[in-house]
Amino acid sequence: MDNIICVKNVRKDFKETKALKNLTFNVEKGEIFGFLGPSGAGKTTTIKLLTSQLIPTSGEVKVFGKDVYSNKIDLVKNIGVLSDNSGMYDRLSVLDNLMLFANINCVPKKNILEILEIVGMSESIKKEAKKLSKGMKQRLMIARAVLHKPKLLFLDEPTASLDPGTTLEIHKLLRKLNKEGTTIFLTTHNMQEADKLCDRVAFLNDGEIVEIGNPKSLKLKYTNDDIKVILRDESKKIMVKNDTEGACKIKAWMDSRQLLAIHSMEPSLEKIFLNLTGREL
Repeated sequence: MDNIICVKNVRKDFKETKALKNLTFNVEKGEIFGFLGPSGAGKTTTIKLLTSQLIPTSGEVKVFGKDVYSNKIDLVKNIGVLSDNSGMYDRLSVLDNLMLFANINCVPKKNILEILEIVGMSESIKKEAKKLSKGMKQRLMIARAVLHKPKLLFLDEPTASLDPGTTLEIHKLLRKLNKEGTTIFLTTHNMQEADKLCDRVAFLNDGEIVEIGNPKSLKLKYTNDDIKVILRDESKKIMVKNDTEGACKIKAWMDSRQLLAIHSMEPSLEKIFLNLTGREL
């Protein structure tokens, strides 16, 4: 696949603070790429570099194959951004909020009606933004971010502080947008969210990437040799090793019809991050 984002040897300093250190990674066209790490790791700084809001101290940042700082007009036309400082006009209706940004970006009105249908807000079109629930406000901001049908969507903690039901609906929306061709760059400290959504993830710690790969592949890479066995005897749980002796024990339990379930012990993404960095999220 073509790389839609290329970051090479990027460093970003804020006076004495080194926010990013020798950052190198690529994002492929059409994937959902998770940029994972705790608060202060450098996730938001990276998004600001990729959207030309900041200039790196050193290194190379390319989006759509071109340097972001010499190609700002094309960049703005083809990206959408949802960040923690995204806002809306509280006294305007849902429709008027989107109409305002549609006029700025020369987007036809039919795009507004289409995106409101996609995010499930067609019936709230006349409601003032200030009267929306937090989840509905988040949907409205996502609608604004994708109003011009961007090729690349940046999402900075899109489901932070949302209830599980609303989070699930946002996830469905993101999968739909991705299926329709939008590449998504997602920053989050929610490893379960990343595991569900992302084709690849990068672990960011203190401004450096410590691991990168497909979530399933990473969990297999860092798994241990333990296997959890559950027997019918009062659902007794036993740990065995993934070796010849363990296989013989499992066979014996199967022959005696005692075996109820077998679970391999792949670690969660959060556990992998903890093992690599010594830090919890």
